[in-house]
Amino acid sequence: MQKTAILAIALAAPAVLGLSTVPSAFAEPLISETEAALPAAADAGMTLRGITRGPAIEVVSPSGDKAVKSPMALVVKFNARNNAGIDKDSVKVTYIKAQSVDLTPRVKAFIKDEGIEMKAAEVPPGQHLLRVDVKDSQGRAATSIFKVVVEK
Repeated sequence: MQKTAILAIALAAPAVLGLSTVPSAFAEPLISETEAALPAAADAGMTLRGITRGPAIEVVSPSGDKAVKSPMALVVKFNARNNAGIDKDSVKVTYIKAQSVDLTPRVKAFIKDEGIEMKAAEVPPGQHLLRVDVKDSQGRAATSIFKVVVEK
């Protein structure tokens, strides 16, 4: 059996079995232990309300404030408005800490026109605040800030 077939079976197995996680061996690092230990930001200072009608950003997974286990699925959907497209090169993912960490290089391979689909993101236990920025083909920007709670 080819390696890609084995990988596909291993990645699909948790969904078939009704599990929400993927084995650690197939996980991609998203946030390191060192980054998680950085001091929290005093105030994110961000408003979630936009001034323009930029693209919609929907965090599909993890959903809500439910704790998840690592590795976890990170799925964010983009929906452009007014016949515009999504500018994939404008997508930026930031880990909000006292000194923010740019996670964009780690998720770059998982960015598509429809959004971000990272099936197995390795994240240490704790509460993590992430920000996703995106622009449409007409230059209108949108930002979404969401919390990820990872249990031990």
